[in-house]
Amino acid sequence: MATIKRLPGVRRFLGTPTGYVVHLRKGQLTHEGVGQAFWFSPATSVLSEVPSDDQELPLMFHAITADHQDVTVQANVTFGFVDPVTVSQRLDFGIFPAKADATSTGLQQVTTIVGQVARSIAVDHLATMSLQNALRTGISEVRASLVGGLQADTRLQSTGLAVLGVHVLAIRPEADVEVALQTPVREQLQAEADRATYERRALAVERERAISENELASSIELATRREQLVVQEGANARRQAEEAATAALVETRAASERREIDAASRAQEVSVVGAAEAERETAKLAAYRDVDRQTLMALALRELVGSGALPKIDNLTITPDLLTNVLSAFTGRR
Repeated sequence: MATIKRLPGVRRFLGTPTGYVVHLRKGQLTHEGVGQAFWFSPATSVLSEVPSDDQELPLMFHAITADHQDVTVQANVTFGFVDPVTVSQRLDFGIFPAKADATSTGLQQVTTIVGQVARSIAVDHLATMSLQNALRTGISEVRASLVGGLQADTRLQSTGLAVLGVHVLAIRPEADVEVALQTPVREQLQAEADRATYERRALAVERERAISENELASSIELATRREQLVVQEGANARRQAEEAATAALVETRAASERREIDAASRAQEVSVVGAAEAERETAKLAAYRDVDRQTLMALALRELVGSGALPKIDNLTITPDLLTNVLSAFTGRR
């Protein structure tokens, strides 16, 4: 907002970068532009300040569709003043002389004009659309209609206004209608969620079945391998028993043959030794054939004593009878 300094008989105007000042002195344009600074006489001067920055106008209004349904439109219009001099002449942006109401009504007038034009264009366009179409494509269509209608409006052009941009943020039906429209979508989404849940459960059951089948197949395979192991162990045990029996039979036959060989060897040895002993005894007997009885008895007694067959004799008692018999035996008398 510009400032005006008061001095006796004169005033000093200091402008801002966003305010376009229009100075009229005795009805003639004296100064105009942004950031102006000048002296002026309060008795002959009129000052207006038009905003040079972009202005935002939020709008929210109701409209009726072709099928008699009430909708709420939320939009935003961006506009600016392209001809500040014309605007100052058509609308009240005066700042000097000061009015009783210090607030300028020019900006309020502009927002009212732009708002009314925008509402009229949007309402007329929505009246040709059904509720379904308005909710489906209404935002883009209403935006295009507002841009074209506002830029082509002769009143705004003659006033020095230019619409820089239009944004339609939402077109919504009444609350109960919106709930009714959302219900099929919600039911469809719920059905999709239920279907996904059922599919997950079916997939889980299928996986559990696959796991159970794998476990059963593993158990069957394990039992089969155990059976094969038992059969193989039995075959190994039988083969081991057969090998052991064969080895025992071979060992028995070998032992029997060894015994037979030993027995034959011993028999042959005994036969040879017996024959030698017999020949020795025969030779001995042949040598003793011509020896007298007494000598033979003496030799027999010596051999008997030498062989140790007689018991140990510590004391020997010779009686007269025994001595007489012995002497008689040596002398040949009785």
